[in-house]
Amino acid sequence: MSSSESVAEPELLSRSGYTILATIMGVFSVLGVILNILVIVVTVKHKQLRQPLSYALVNLAVCDLGCAVFGGLPTTVTNAMRYTRLGRVGCVLEGFAVAFFGIASLCTIGVISVERYIVVCYPLGAALFQTRHAIAGVVLSWVWSFVWNTPPLFGWGSYELEGVKTSCAPNWYSRDPGNMSYIVIYFFICFAVPFSIIMVSYTRLLWTLRQVSKLQVAEGSRTHRVEAQVARMVVTMVLAFLVTWLPYAGMALAVIMDSTLRIDPLIATIPVYLAKSSTVYNPVIYVFMNRQFRMYAVPTILCGWNPWASEAQISEGDTMVASMTRIQKVSSKGSLKE
Repeated sequence: MSSSESVAEPELLSRSGYTILATIMGVFSVLGVILNILVIVVTVKHKQLRQPLSYALVNLAVCDLGCAVFGGLPTTVTNAMRYTRLGRVGCVLEGFAVAFFGIASLCTIGVISVERYIVVCYPLGAALFQTRHAIAGVVLSWVWSFVWNTPPLFGWGSYELEGVKTSCAPNWYSRDPGNMSYIVIYFFICFAVPFSIIMVSYTRLLWTLRQVSKLQVAEGSRTHRVEAQVARMVVTMVLAFLVTWLPYAGMALAVIMDSTLRIDPLIATIPVYLAKSSTVYNPVIYVFMNRQFRMYAVPTILCGWNPWASEAQISEGDTMVASMTRIQKVSSKGSLKE
């Protein structure tokens, strides 16, 4: 049965169940739209924020905005209606849009992890992160996502209704050999690769910060504070990534590996909503935890008032680089002991 003929049967969820899902998705979608537009507007408005590291952050905001507009808001409406009237073409377009922006967002998070690793771990080395590298990372995320999400439009793989049948996504359930080959490659290329990059980058970054914390320097207390701050931020980033994306990827992998597995529609909907909730978590974690960005964003939200006006206007990235620079300078003179 095609998506245009498939209608979510009332017994999948009660009326109140669909209403709850519509409310949850509506809240996430509206917040996602507001927060990500704010990120884009504040960055465009303030020249001081247009640094190489900001390119990926703004790109992440654009990706999440696309997910919220083309995925979250339509899903809110279809849940409120208790079924989808998208039709076959509408289902394919929605599934493609959500997958396109979602994978671009995932790849951008991978780019951000590499950026932070380079900036923190090689502040004095040859691996300097410059504007051209930032632009290359942004372009790569879009090209990578486009290349691997367009095959279903031409017959390799497909987009179908998922969960409680109010949204569309890549078809994880079809046992057709062509569809299976696409899904297996898609899973590896679009999730496993970015996931591995993120974990390796942040693991090495945390290891470097741990080594720094062992160095006995005059400014040791400040170094420890910086190390603790960055460690907390990195752990938060990794945990948020795992909570939002790992359940969805795990469910897809389980369905791919076991052809007899049948997941309850409501249970299958939970990982979908967790993944779509990243449109809210991402701007909060990746942008608003940046002190420099917060110094400009908060007055925009509060009509000019900034409760943190007394804080030094430097970003956590600048603090990390400065601390690492001091440590490497001293270390190069041979005055540090591990």
